Amino acid sequence: MATDAEFKSAACAKYEPLLEDYLSGELNIADAKSAAEHWKSCAGCREALEAAAASTRLLRAAAPSPEPSPAFARTVMARIRAAQEQAADRAGFWQPFVSVGWRFAATAALALVAMLTYDAGWGNRSQPNIAEVRPTVVHDIFSPEPAGAPASADEGLLMVAETTHGSN
Repeated sequence: MATDAEFKSAACAKYEPLLEDYLSGELNIADAKSAAEHWKSCAGCREALEAAAASTRLLRAAAPSPEPSPAFARTVMARIRAAQEQAADRAGFWQPFVSVGWRFAATAALALVAMLTYDAGWGNRSQPNIAEVRPTVVHDIFSPEPAGAPASADEGLLMVAETTHGSN
């Protein structure tokens, strides 16, 4: 594979534009003598001159192409139209699938917008508590109702005496 360094011209910037004119004989005598003297001493310009001369010989060896016929444009346009019709026929087969695909994509986009709108607007609101928790008191059916707190020390002693029934 060719690198950028291979495509760089080794010819001097002053003499490189003169190559084609020199080879075709269109360069004036003074410039032609100056260029010939330079090409004798400059290896890069000499290589560029040899490459240009080789390409000129190749172009002259190739036969000129004939002029296109008057029907050329009509033939090309007819082939283009035929290719377009074939492409349209192939596209006609896939058209129902494409239509369903676009509808699916539009529906999915609308659903996404609806979900994002709900999340942004209504989803962050606090919901009211529907169920209310109330503490319930469970009483043991085998024990009497608990008495209120004693109001004095004497009542406290009496309460202890009643529960233990003096078994201490």
